[in-house]
Amino acid sequence: MKSTEQELMALAGLSSLPKKTVEAMAYVPFQPDNAETYAVFRGFEAGTMYKALDKPFCPESCGGYYL
Repeated sequence: MKSTEQELMALAGLSSLPKKTVEAMAYVPFQPDNAETYAVFRGFEAGTMYKALDKPFCPESCGGYYL
């Protein structure tokens, strides 16, 4: 989100995330109309059409391991 959009949301008292969150609950930030998107097939592979939401899970980088 552009800084001007963030400023406008803050002035309006809005946030992309709730004030109180819960453990193990997924929150997806608001995607503006002009957000970068993938082509159809790449979006299908990634599991999302929004480039900003494409966050592959890499357990090794956060101390996790494979079973």
